[in-house]
Formats: sequence, structure tokens, C-alpha cells
Amino acid sequence: MDHQRVIRDVTVRLPMASSTPEACRWTVSALSRHTPATISVLLAVHDRLRCVAATGAWQVFATVPARTGIVGRVYDSGAPAVVPDVTVDPDYLPVRPDVTAELCVPVLDPTGRAIGVLDLQWSEPIDLEPWRETTQQLADQLGARIAALGGPPAESRSEKLLRHAAALSSAPTEADVLGVAACAAREVSGLSTAVLLIAGQLGAPPAAPSDLETRIRAELTESGPAALVRMVDRAHRYGAGYTLGEAGHPPTEDYRPLTRAGVRTLVAVPVGPPDAGGVLLVADERALRPDPTTVSLMELLAGQAWTSLDRLRTLARLREQASSDPLTGLRHTGPFGQRIAAATPGRTALLAIDVDGFKTVNDTYGHQAGDRVLVGLARALEGALRHGDELYRIGGDEFVAVIEVSRPEEAVRIAERLTEAARRVGRTISVGVALPRPGETPDRTLRRADQALYAVKRQGRDGVHLSAA
Repeated sequence: MDHQRVIRDVTVRLPMASSTPEACRWTVSALSRHTPATISVLLAVHDRLRCVAATGAWQVFATVPARTGIVGRVYDSGAPAVVPDVTVDPDYLPVRPDVTAELCVPVLDPTGRAIGVLDLQWSEPIDLEPWRETTQQLADQLGARIAALGGPPAESRSEKLLRHAAALSSAPTEADVLGVAACAAREVSGLSTAVLLIAGQLGAPPAAPSDLETRIRAELTESGPAALVRMVDRAHRYGAGYTLGEAGHPPTEDYRPLTRAGVRTLVAVPVGPPDAGGVLLVADERALRPDPTTVSLMELLAGQAWTSLDRLRTLARLREQASSDPLTGLRHTGPFGQRIAAATPGRTALLAIDVDGFKTVNDTYGHQAGDRVLVGLARALEGALRHGDELYRIGGDEFVAVIEVSRPEEAVRIAERLTEAARRVGRTISVGVALPRPGETPDRTLRRADQALYAVKRQGRDGVHLSAA
């Protein structure tokens, strides 16, 4: 292989490339005439490596997260990677099933900063060393041309919106959702400031708000809740609106607080439903002319932000109603309250259970040992109950079994089975038994079961006591 000819053939057209993607495509296309390798150029765009040009594979990775794969390692370190056997490299990302060797070199700008990588993968025996020098020379010339053309391609506004949409969907709190949405609105719109009004409240400001945002927040706060309601109502009543950057046209009264803050350009987009949602205000001190596409992107962003907020609120409700204790897997206080509220007088027995000497376990061996005791005991008690009986954990070492019986003695026998099960795992428990009386509240029944339990404690623990009918 005449590697000097490869370099000449690949780089002869580079000076004529009019854009970075074109320079990358010419490099890959020309290089592919000299080798059957899978070839790709990946350039840094935001926080990922994006494939700008490729050939020789049925499918390529469109983007690769930073520091992922051999390409990420090369970009991060700035050092080439020569991999004769990809099966022994843990960073290898499979593109073709028959690839055996990979050569990846950094694409550097004239200052020596890595802006991407040039990657080649072979599925046949190849001497990589001659290709290493050739590929690096090609990458250097490509890097110089990319720099002359203005650097790697910037994210499109749609790509930015998609990136922020992913961040919105994974935001862990409502404050995070509002923060990501405001950041996305600024970045996608090109305007300097974004503020969200949700349910009549301003979202928390960023760590370093701009002067304009500070003034907007101050004016909105001073204007009072009624002004905020009017602004939100206008957006939901009439839909999204935006300024045209034309002088001499006064704003409607609803937007007076914003103009007093210095806003000269505004996109206002409704967020969520009218009764619980709000408005996204994207603003700038400059008199600009947002185009309809910008407004459409802001509407998409507002929809995604509301979806994320609604998801978090739904999850919060589900957690509140969750039916299991995370340690033992037993049902806990929420479902327990619902269950005893449906207790049948004379038939539903409540068995209040307390672990004898549990505090000593925690104090002597630590809380992890205490947790193991609780888990083991919970499994033992569950195993001693009948099908249909229910066991709840309602406190640290406090359990309640809810069982249906035909007479009080049956409840006592089941409670005694529980004490035997506890002994088999090396613990003892005290159990108080109570059956609801006609007209008695569930709380009162449980209180009588607790009183019966403490009667057992006073008598030496490890036993069962039935509350009087």
C-alpha cells in the first residue's frame, strides 16, 4: 500500500470543502477507496460524539456519550488507540459482527485540542502500524480544515430540544424540571431569559440569574397574585403569543410588569391545563423578532415540561399510596388504615405484635443487624399466618396482623402460632388480640389490642393476651 498516495488522494479535495460535514464526508469516501475498513468521523457536539460521516457498516452509532467506547477514550485522552484484537479491549463498541481490529486517532484543531476522532475498523488481517501514521496525518489535515470552516457543526435547535427533553424526563424533582425547562427555553430560543409561572407561583431562580430575570421576578412579585393570574389566563385563553420587535406598539395591560422590567421581546406559551398549569415567559432586553418556528419549539418544550411535572406528581401520589414497606416488603400504614376501616365487628381480629428486646439488638449490634432481625421475623410471621390473613409493619418493631375468625379463641390460637414461629427464628414476641365491637372505631380497636399487648409485656413478654369483648 502506497500510504503517501492515500494521503494525497484523501486530502486533495479538503481545501474545496465548503462545510464541516462535507469535509468529513470527502475524507471518509476517499479513504474507503483504499481500504475495506469501516470508517467513521465523530465530532464533539455538546456532551457527545456525533457521527458526521461514515461508510462500510450496515448501521453506525449516531452519537456516543463522552468517554464511551474506544472512540470516547481516544477523544478524552487525545492519544491514538491501536487495537489488533477488539475482543480483548473492554471499551470496544460492536458495529459489525466480523470486526477484528480497530484504529482510532484524535482529530485535533490547530491548537492541539481534540474536536473528534477518525475511526477505522477491519474484519481481515491488517498491519495497523503503517495505517496509524497515515490515519493521524489525515486526521490532522481534517482537523485543520474543520477549524478553518468554523469548527464542528453546532447542534440544531431541534437537537437541543431533544437533549433537554431527555433531561426533563429524568429530572428527579419539580424544581429540577422547572430549572431544565427554563435553561432549554433560553438555549433553544436564543433569548436571554426564561421564567415559568406554575399554579400562580414563580419557579425557583437559577443559581446566577441575569439582571433581566432578577428585574422580571421583582416586578411580578410586586404586581401581586392577581397580575400573575391575568398573565396565565391570557396565555390559556388565546394561546401562545410573541412580539415582532417593532417599535411604537404598546403592550397589553397584562404584560405591563414585564415591560417595566425592561422586556422588549417576549414569547408567552401556556403550560399544562388552565386550572393547574401556568405560562412559560421567554424574554430579552433586545428588540428581536422571534420566528414562528421558535414559538412552536417553545410550545413543544412547554408540553414536555408539563408532562414531566405531571409524571413526578403521579409518582409522588403512588409513593404515598405504596402498599409495601421497603425493608420487609410488608404492607404498611396507608393500606393498614384502609383495611381496618373495613373491619367486621366480631369477626375481624387485630393482632398487635411487638418484638421483645429489639432495642437491645439495635444498641448492641447496630441497625443493620436490627434490620436483618426484622426481615427474618417478618418472613416467619407471614409463614405462620393462613391464606388471606394480612400482616402489616406499622412502626420500627411493631407489626399488626388482620385476620378473619369465627370466634375469639380462633384469633388466640393464630396469635400463639405467631409466637411459636418467632421462637423458631430465635426471637420472642408479645401479641395483643382485639376484635372490633359494634360501633367501635378502628383506632379504638387497635388501642385495645395495644393495651392487651402491654399486658403481655407486664407479665414477662413472649405471650398472647386477648382484650375483653
